[in-house]
Amino acid sequence: MSARSEYGSARAVETRGAEEPVVDLRSDTVTKPTAEMRQAMAEAEVGDDVYREDPTVNRLEEQAAAILDKEAALFVPSGTMGNQIAVKVHTEPGQEVICEERSHIFNFEMGMMAAFSGCQARTVATKNGIMTWDQIREKLRPGIYYYSRSGLITVENTHNMAGGTVYSLEQMQEICDRAHETGIPVHLDGARIFNAAIYLGRPVRELAAPFDSVMFCLSKGLGAPVGSLLAGRRAFIDKALRVRKMLGGGMRQAGVLAAAGLIALEKHPARLAEDHRNARFLAESLRKVPGIAVDLRNVQTNIVIFDVSGAGLSASEFSARLKALGVLINPINERQMRIVTHSDADYAACRRAAEAVTAVAVGP
Repeated sequence: MSARSEYGSARAVETRGAEEPVVDLRSDTVTKPTAEMRQAMAEAEVGDDVYREDPTVNRLEEQAAAILDKEAALFVPSGTMGNQIAVKVHTEPGQEVICEERSHIFNFEMGMMAAFSGCQARTVATKNGIMTWDQIREKLRPGIYYYSRSGLITVENTHNMAGGTVYSLEQMQEICDRAHETGIPVHLDGARIFNAAIYLGRPVRELAAPFDSVMFCLSKGLGAPVGSLLAGRRAFIDKALRVRKMLGGGMRQAGVLAAAGLIALEKHPARLAEDHRNARFLAESLRKVPGIAVDLRNVQTNIVIFDVSGAGLSASEFSARLKALGVLINPINERQMRIVTHSDADYAACRRAAEAVTAVAVGP
């Protein structure tokens, strides 16, 4: 064992006191439901949602549709299911789905657009996760019978693996306008659309307006334990309901989950700015650490991606040493790691995480 490895182990025992809680910055999905959510879940009025008789689910869907200014919305167990329902409804087998090359729908949804909808991805490479219409236009298939056809464009806002970067209103509008001129629908993977709205200082409905369908998660920065919403025109949601059932997404007395989602939707968007401030603090702190590289231009919301290769450790090794210090941060490849701030990690926790990264990078 190297001296550096011995130091990492010893310091973990020395630094982390038995009473210190673990700082978990792996994702904003790790948040626990608040006491208010738990109370609402316990008292939720429920019915059978497969029969569309759960009043709490119905209220959640109505509020989500109103906030996004869409005709209707559908409660689904996960963002992945919401995205894949949208792909199925919008496309036909044999078509292509245009998406950014690091997008969630392409990389982290188990190849479902191929397995379930019979579509293949056609990816766009970008520097910061933000596609332009010119880049998308280059990927459109010509109308020749022996080519597959472009069936759907998907936009991810914020963009997870680009570090939480945000499309501007103008960029989204141009993509949708030009796509609609060619007869192609556009789906918004808005898992963290409320973070994007906070960054832009605009209502969520303005971000959602040009898109044919929108998915957003309740279980990330909004802090609910389970669930996402898919929204669009009523005819689209009518079809989506059938596809949800195909995927096993009919959840019966789901009001116990929707009750937490209602609180998340009504009360938690306003506090996302705190997560953004904590992410900025971490990015600026880590940028000062020898061996750590952070591009501050991409730190726009609650995600920080940083490069540890200059510290002489792989990202997986760096992650293991942080874990020994009571800080959980995941590697995303052999050089980079990803921090996601959230409501269960306050400024003090983020400061402790910055100190742990410094300790591992600098060494004895």
